[in-house]
Amino acid sequence: MPRQFFVGGNFKMNGTIDSIKSIVHHLNDAKVSSDIEVVIAPPALYLLLTREHLRKGIEVAAQNLFDQPNGAFTGEISAAQLKDSGITWALVGHSERRTLLQESDEFVAKKTKSALDGGIGAILCCGETLEQREGDKTMEVVIRQLSAVASSVKDWSKIVVAYEPVWAIGTGKVATTEQAQEVHKGIREWIGKELGSEAAEKTRIIYGGSVSEKNCKELAKAEDIDGFLVGGASLKPAFVDIINAKA
Repeated sequence: MPRQFFVGGNFKMNGTIDSIKSIVHHLNDAKVSSDIEVVIAPPALYLLLTREHLRKGIEVAAQNLFDQPNGAFTGEISAAQLKDSGITWALVGHSERRTLLQESDEFVAKKTKSALDGGIGAILCCGETLEQREGDKTMEVVIRQLSAVASSVKDWSKIVVAYEPVWAIGTGKVATTEQAQEVHKGIREWIGKELGSEAAEKTRIIYGGSVSEKNCKELAKAEDIDGFLVGGASLKPAFVDIINAKA
């Protein structure tokens, strides 16, 4: 059975009430194949607004969550609170949080487990810096990041892996289809060894890093690219073209 194409839109720290309503209304009116799973991740302040106005069939993700179910953790949001609010996914391990907020592989693993234990899916980000790529350490870095999660989570049925080379995020530089496919294939082979052939076949591995309406169709042709995690382009009308890249 083919893996369902998955497209996520990460708004990052962008948007206002009016602009997010506009994006949501555009998505509500867009022609999107029912074969494609679409998830958008607005800033936390606008999660409920987005869920309230977004049509059924498109899901909402948090850009972050904490690794504890409740308690004295000022400023944090739990998986249980997200699920209670109709939010069905959370991003974990994005390079901006790994870098700017010093989130470790171990902390990302705890947050991933917390999401799954709380009943929501995890979009698990991984990827290398330019220095690491030029040092031929891409797979070493990616496998280290994913191994931290695999050590505590054995069921990956609610995990979508997002390979995002750090050097391609927001830079306009995009991994070539061949570069992306090579890493995606390596990730799938690693999942097979660590978690079994069924997990390898079913786990969706999506690509992120300056994805646009201009390059998405070519990337979508690759055997092991199962969708996209889109940054800045998800704020624009052309996001619909990326969603329909497989159409």
